[in-house]
Amino acid sequence: MTQTRNPCAAYSEARLAAVYDPLNPPGEDHRFYLELAGTLPLAVLDIGCGTGRLAVDLARRGHRVTGADPSPGMLDIARRRTGGEQVAWVEAGAAGLALTQRFDLIVMMGHAFQVLLVDADVRAALANLRRHLAPGGRLAFETRNPLVREWEDWIPERSRETIEVPGEGPVEASFDILQAEGELVTFQTRFRFPDGEVVAVPHTLRFMSKARLAQLLAEAGLTDVTWYGYWDRSPFAATAPEIIVIAG
Repeated sequence: MTQTRNPCAAYSEARLAAVYDPLNPPGEDHRFYLELAGTLPLAVLDIGCGTGRLAVDLARRGHRVTGADPSPGMLDIARRRTGGEQVAWVEAGAAGLALTQRFDLIVMMGHAFQVLLVDADVRAALANLRRHLAPGGRLAFETRNPLVREWEDWIPERSRETIEVPGEGPVEASFDILQAEGELVTFQTRFRFPDGEVVAVPHTLRFMSKARLAQLLAEAGLTDVTWYGYWDRSPFAATAPEIIVIAG
């Protein structure tokens, strides 16, 4: 029998939070944000930091890092990660963050921007993150290019894989589309654990156009924007898989 979890609470469960890192190993996006921070020490905010892998790697490079995420389960893993003591951890999302510190660089990795489903949420997040930027600071994040329609591959036949999870063993994971309407795509991630438990976690993501994103960035006062289409810093194009934003 498949058990369904509320996506807001799912990764607060230790068993599901433990799956996150094996399912999402470091890739070109991870390297991109490390290189963006550079070698000179910066005050960096990793918003939507998840299990803290990027935040800890930034701290190891000498940056003064704050990691923020609304999931206590994710933050628990982040705090226990080797090197986690070098990072200040905060339980908060992009719109609710309220810190006195200002940051030279704010990053939002892992397509976390796409959980902001309506314009009001995007406006609140962008305005609040801009308030947390130091003079000359930059906000960097990515969202999937809707023109590529990546979600069409999120079906069990194309997405099923088995990952090795410490403390659990082999866990089978797959995606399945539930609904795609307008900018919003709802899908579920399905996990089958070695003891036979099957858990499905539904998610809804927004696939926003570059034009609409540019409008919302401008409304937030983020008008100096560099656009990339992939992690090699190639220019954005209609066929690019990503819409990568560096704004100030």
